[in-house]
Amino acid sequence: MNKKICILGAGGIGSCVSASMTDAGCDITLVDQWADHINKIKSDGLRVITKEEDKTRKVNAFHLSDLATFEPKFDYIFMAVKSYDTQWMAKYASVYLRDTGTLIGLQNAFNDDLNAEMIGRDRIIGSVVELSCEAFIPGIVQRNTVPTGTWFAVGELDGSKTERLLEIQSLMKLVGNCDITDNIYGAKWTKLIANSMTCPFSSLNLKNWEAIKLPGMFDFSVGVGKESFKVGQALGHMIEPLFGLTTDEIGNAGEGAAELVMKRMVNDVGPNARTHAAQDHAKDRRSEIEFINGRVSEEGKKLGIPTPYNDAVVEIAKMTHSGEIKLDPSNLELLLNKIK
Repeated sequence: MNKKICILGAGGIGSCVSASMTDAGCDITLVDQWADHINKIKSDGLRVITKEEDKTRKVNAFHLSDLATFEPKFDYIFMAVKSYDTQWMAKYASVYLRDTGTLIGLQNAFNDDLNAEMIGRDRIIGSVVELSCEAFIPGIVQRNTVPTGTWFAVGELDGSKTERLLEIQSLMKLVGNCDITDNIYGAKWTKLIANSMTCPFSSLNLKNWEAIKLPGMFDFSVGVGKESFKVGQALGHMIEPLFGLTTDEIGNAGEGAAELVMKRMVNDVGPNARTHAAQDHAKDRRSEIEFINGRVSEEGKKLGIPTPYNDAVVEIAKMTHSGEIKLDPSNLELLLNKIK
């Protein structure tokens, strides 16, 4: 495949995708605003650690400012940035896309319409990502899900099946399993449900498996998921059988489908994983909770659907961001008290 590819965002997801595609011989340019990370990759290479291997490879890495100096034109830009950066980054990326180029958002939450506002709906392909990884040290990424346990779904916003969609699927298969969906909005909401259920772990300073064992945590997460499922259903977003689940498994689960998806995702990412929001809080960075649980709360208000569980998660996240509370398992009591 003779395509010029940019991975915009060199956090855990972007770095893992870059590493796998580089290993496969793709023409990859990795770009990020984390200067220390890019500098380390430039000097020593990108090190990705999994339970199967510990490998360092040379990756073409650049700072955001570098792009203006050589004005590349890319066929595909895979954008792996946080939701709160999505619009300005999409607009920034549009300058470096070929006229026939496509942007693929490898992101959590519901950003495809926002990206489309920046560069046009015909240039956007949506995706769903289940790839657990962590990047705390410049130049080093811990990949918790190996390729056989990694899942993607990609889809055109209008549900059509196109040649470029098949090509993007073939690229993502270099990183993990990848399905094509004709219901990308339903697939995205399914992932949002799963993310909304793990976001309550973020203020506890625990790994996923440790958090889910706390008394009351599992039931609280299920309450979050049921609200997210109900709001999505009211919006017309039908749950998709992602992450290796079958249509029968999802269809037979009914309201328990949200719980089923979360259990599968927590199991796949392994015992050492932390949710993305927990990683952000540990780094003293802004999390995406306002775009996940906050999205459920916002849509719930519009629809007249109460969302006390999701509201509580958003409120605790704000307290964490402001420094009002510290990361600690005792914050579960704060969450539980919010719904009494």
